This record gives sequence, structure tokens and C-alpha cells, in this order.
Amino acid sequence: SSMVPTYLPGERLTAVRRWRKVRVGDVVVVHDPADHQRFLLKRCVAIIGNQLDLRGDNADFSTDSRSFGLVPSRDVVWLVTGSGHK
Repeated sequence: SSMVPTYLPGERLTAVRRWRKVRVGDVVVVHDPADHQRFLLKRCVAIIGNQLDLRGDNADFSTDSRSFGLVPSRDVVWLVTGSGHK
């Protein structure tokens, strides 16, 4: 629910291995800094050097850079390129 209304829970996404630098506005997949077994879907809202400020589109239901800090850009696993249907 952290990315509602952009993406709905259960929605299928198309994501590809990162092949370029992350840009502001990109939706990315990273390992959760608190639990590397889990992945997080977040939007890049700022780039400071090689660090990314990642946020959920639904701030009230998002654990993001406001709680775990900036994320090194090298930690981005996938870039989201589109969505499908449930």
C-alpha cells in the first residue's frame, strides 16, 4: 500500500535489471535495509551524490528514506518499466 495510487496491492509490474543510472522520478526495487530477504518498491525523489532519497507515493503507509535514510544507488536491483493487470 506504500505506492497507492500509482500501483495497487497485487498489481503485476514489469521490472528490469538496472542498465542505467537512476533518475529522479524512477520507481525502483531495492532490498529492505532492515531485512535483506524483503524487497521494497519506492520512487526516487532526489539524488545526492551517489545516494538516493526513496519514498513511497502513499506517505502515510510507507517505510522509506524518511525512516531508513538515503540508499546507495548501487543497491538498486531493478527499475520498474511498466505495470500490468491483477
